[in-house]
Amino acid sequence: MEVGLIGKPNVGKSTLFNALTLLNVPVGPYPFTTIDPNRGVSYVRFPCPHSEKGGPCTPGNSACEKGVRHVPVHLVDVAGLVPGAHAGKGKGNQFLDNLRQADGYLHVVDLSGSTTPEGVPAELGSYRPAEEVRFVEEELVLWVAGTLGRQWDKQARGWELSGAKLDEAIAGRLTGLGITIGHVQHALRDSPLDQTHPAKWKEEDLLRLSKELLKIARPRLVAANKADRSTEEQLTALKEELGELPLQPMSADMELLLRRATKAGLVSYQPGEKSFGLNDPEKLSAGQKKALGEVEAFLKRWGTTGVIESLESLVFQAMKQIVVFPVEDETKWTDKQGRMLPDAFLVPYGTTARQMAYRVHTDLGENFIRAIDGRTHRALGADHALSGGEVVRIVARR
Repeated sequence: MEVGLIGKPNVGKSTLFNALTLLNVPVGPYPFTTIDPNRGVSYVRFPCPHSEKGGPCTPGNSACEKGVRHVPVHLVDVAGLVPGAHAGKGKGNQFLDNLRQADGYLHVVDLSGSTTPEGVPAELGSYRPAEEVRFVEEELVLWVAGTLGRQWDKQARGWELSGAKLDEAIAGRLTGLGITIGHVQHALRDSPLDQTHPAKWKEEDLLRLSKELLKIARPRLVAANKADRSTEEQLTALKEELGELPLQPMSADMELLLRRATKAGLVSYQPGEKSFGLNDPEKLSAGQKKALGEVEAFLKRWGTTGVIESLESLVFQAMKQIVVFPVEDETKWTDKQGRMLPDAFLVPYGTTARQMAYRVHTDLGENFIRAIDGRTHRALGADHALSGGEVVRIVARR
């Protein structure tokens, strides 16, 4: 699973990437510090069920700390998008191409309003973050519509004459964007468009369909960064302007400082906690004490840095992902090597038992017989929909 970090230049995407991955990609207070995409792995938290068995788990693909599983999520941090990106401005078409395979987007905005649309530093409050959301959303829609609408009249007339299925034809044009036939069917289901005569569709129809496809295929959450330089009034105004689009205030700077201080052994801190502890205050320099004091004041004001919450809100709420634990032994919850709960998988809510089998291994999906619930030991059919937190064994023909 991959999440793309998007937004205009100089809003803190790379700082957020560093905070979530503890990598050290370049950051700077000027546009296009990032040119080539940065890739790394972060995680979302989920309660580990090992306590139900009374013993520790043996994590394989995801760490377990204090009963909390850290399920991996891949991140891609692309260069900032500027108005006209879909048409190539600021190499925007190249940067959009780097987002093709992402499953959802964290849209990072400058809550403090201190950067221009091109990413140049400006006075606090001089720009409205809602405008960042608006123009980036428009660029994404135009990007999809540009692919969908290429030679549309000619192609659509051909579909009408040949009797081709519209959903399959549209999905075929958008395969390179990771948009599936399921996404297309969902978008068309309640659409007012004349699906019998697609050749009559106008540009605004293609834009409307592209917007709906993005909503379904690329869930988004607005990460309102630089909250340490912002006011409650700015946050309230942004929430009102965004309407139903999910929003999480945060400070990537504060989170990165805490994670690096933890790695250096200066503080004790778990991402998402409302406070941190000093391991040895006497060893801190005056500058370190000042910086940590600012972080402490921020946490008292906002509760948390908001960083891990932004990723988790996107994954679990906007993208509707669940965590499932596949095992080989449904009684002991172990794999062939005797490791308890070795893996944790993120899958979409409603994933069926057979789809879960394919996720673990293609052979398991193709030779699927049944699944077994690790808690109830009840047999689960191929079409049984998983709801999250299950421990399941896949039984397949050998």
